[in-house]
Amino acid sequence: MITFFTILFVIIGVNAIMLFISSNTVGRKRKTTDGRAETSASKIYPIDLISSKYKKAV
Repeated sequence: MITFFTILFVIIGVNAIMLFISSNTVGRKRKTTDGRAETSASKIYPIDLISSKYKKAV
């Protein structure tokens, strides 16, 4: 039982350390991007149902 709790607390500790490091790096990245999102606009093509060779299933 002591072995189980030892392994459990070690895993929880490692998880907490990784969470702390991750939250620090995200905070730094957010400050340096100047609040602008760099996303490319995707093209939207209209659906042409009249010239389609496929017919609706009944």
